[in-house]
Amino acid sequence: GIEVTAQVHVVAPFLLTTLLLPALHASEDPRVITVSSGGMYGQRLDVPALEAPHEPFNGVRAYANAKRAQVVINERWSRHPAGRGIAFHAMHPGWADTPGVRASLPGFARVARPFLRSAEQGADTMVWLVGTPEARESNGDFWLDRRRRPTSVVPWTRTPVDRAEQLWSWCVARSGAHIPVAATS
Repeated sequence: GIEVTAQVHVVAPFLLTTLLLPALHASEDPRVITVSSGGMYGQRLDVPALEAPHEPFNGVRAYANAKRAQVVINERWSRHPAGRGIAFHAMHPGWADTPGVRASLPGFARVARPFLRSAEQGADTMVWLVGTPEARESNGDFWLDRRRRPTSVVPWTRTPVDRAEQLWSWCVARSGAHIPVAATS
């Protein structure tokens, strides 16, 4: 009953993170790294569209909305009592030459091909976030090229607190997650 893009990119990772909380709290250096997309920069969070996308369906818009939701949930996890002691970061790998980009954005892939990154270049910041002490010095940030980046570049894409809370409640309800009130460590 949930649009597949939202199910795969929002609800499933939310549930997985919830289920992994005990293991994360038992770890010496727990980190959750979410691979999002710069595609979210042009999209404001639309919680109702996660469940019932606008007609006609637009896959690029659904993807951008799901990626925006990932970043908002990541920020929310970083402040939630159950996430205490865990570093939560989201990152944008940059535009990489992948089969997904070629299939879903063929015109963009053709024009941008000389500027697209390799898979290794796209993974660099993610791998760095897993191992660098700097990722433990902050929480809830969005990264590209090993640097913190803003989550919104135009005002209309900023997520108000009430909409972030709406998304959190939506994820809890759709995932069936049981989130402890406080960390168990």
